[in-house]
Amino acid sequence: MAAIFQRTLRLRKALGYLSPHSTFSSTATARLSPVDHLGPSLPTASWQFGVCCRKLHTGADGPSQSPAAAPDRLPFSRITQEDLEFFRKILPDRTITDPDLLESNNVDWLKSVRGSSEVLLRPQTTEEVSQILKHCNSRNLAVNPQGGNTGLVGGSVPVYDEIILSTALMNNILTFDSISGILTCQAGCVLENLSLYLEERDYIMPLDLGAKGSCHIGGNVATNAGGLRLLRYGSLHGTVLGLEVVMADGRVLDCLAKLRKDNTGYDLKQLFIGSEGTLGVITAVSILCPRKPKSVNVVFLGCETFEQLLKTFQLCRGMLGEILSAFEFLDSECMRLLNTHLKLPNPISDCPFYVVIETSGSDPTHDGEKLHNFLEEAMMSSLVSDGTVATEDSKIKALWSMRERVTEALTHDGFPYKYDISLPVERIYQLVTDMREHLGDRAKSVVGYGHVGDGNLHLNITSPAKDAALLAAIEPFVYEWTAKCSGSVSAEHGLGLKKRNYIYYSKPRQAVALMGNLKAMLDPKGILNPYKTLPDNLK
Repeated sequence: MAAIFQRTLRLRKALGYLSPHSTFSSTATARLSPVDHLGPSLPTASWQFGVCCRKLHTGADGPSQSPAAAPDRLPFSRITQEDLEFFRKILPDRTITDPDLLESNNVDWLKSVRGSSEVLLRPQTTEEVSQILKHCNSRNLAVNPQGGNTGLVGGSVPVYDEIILSTALMNNILTFDSISGILTCQAGCVLENLSLYLEERDYIMPLDLGAKGSCHIGGNVATNAGGLRLLRYGSLHGTVLGLEVVMADGRVLDCLAKLRKDNTGYDLKQLFIGSEGTLGVITAVSILCPRKPKSVNVVFLGCETFEQLLKTFQLCRGMLGEILSAFEFLDSECMRLLNTHLKLPNPISDCPFYVVIETSGSDPTHDGEKLHNFLEEAMMSSLVSDGTVATEDSKIKALWSMRERVTEALTHDGFPYKYDISLPVERIYQLVTDMREHLGDRAKSVVGYGHVGDGNLHLNITSPAKDAALLAAIEPFVYEWTAKCSGSVSAEHGLGLKKRNYIYYSKPRQAVALMGNLKAMLDPKGILNPYKTLPDNLK
């Protein structure tokens, strides 16, 4: 009991509930001192690596995994000089054919998928997108819509010679209603720029991603990006109020509503959220934005078992309620990689599991009291063995880096195999345990981290070098295990090129067939992202 009381005292002091004259051991003080020493926070452009399932690029920077062959090129037309003349007429100085300028648009940022497009089109308006697609549809030219090219499953780059249609110049904020918090903007607006715009007006975006410095809001919507704020604000299926979409034949579908309630007929915008650019090209978005919180706290805790971690989550939801904005976890293997490869010291004592909790609210006193009560209960119940709290921006970023830089640490550990899995919350870590047992000493590291609040596990496996035998042991084991638990093989990264043929592990054949019917109805010639999302047997 004395030890529990001492831990509670440390946390109370960190929260400011003890006077400067309160005493506790020097060991405890050192372990829970301010966390400035943790090192630099994660750079803006940091992403979760996706699974690479196609060998399109060889050599030292080749793909990490290639269990599925590329689909054959479909019988689309090839671009002609007449096509280029048409594009240059409507996009003067914005029709790019220089191979050097096309290079970065032809390859994903993982350098795992490389296309061979000869044309990059950079429209600025919806009308220009409409003219482009109308022409391409009439000529049977395949099109690859592209936003910030930060995707993880090969969905944002060509497979063959598809025309790249970039939304990068469609970056205007159209309107913002400071009363309702509804923002309307073009699809090419960078997420971080929108966040900065809103923060000046005392609002924030309802999603936050590591790639926010590069990703576009249109791409976020097209992939139904999740991120760190999903627990608090929900998915884009709820926060997106309206879309403007250009169909494959060039028709413009104007569903750019600014209403939170509209029950007149089918909610067509939902078809395009998460469709990965296969049903239409999103050109504008209307999204509901929450107020900027006046009080933010981040807590880093240690748990002895995953069962205790889940009980901590349950307690956290009950006691923190409306101010809880994130509940993330990482295991001791992740911490080892952070220590070894990034030299980030553990801010608390060694534990099998670690939790990052964020609260966001409007009253620092109220929020601090709720957080204090939760931490006291968690300590007194022996759910948590140690912890530290940050309320200042620099310290908050330092604690968040312990979760966000795991991906960076993994890149230094060897050849990575990465899986983005959604499972019932109580089963999240069992997959990591079973994978370790299944692989034995064939893998260098098997680690787990992710979004507990969303039931989203990032399972990562490393080996000294690319190992076909190891890959064969991982797959299809990981997908079969996920299917038995009624999980999803893609929680937030999408299917794109790399996971298209794994869809049946998560969706029944009738549902996949219906998706094919929708694709055939909205894009009869199949020109939009023709090799992505849907399995090969539907093409």
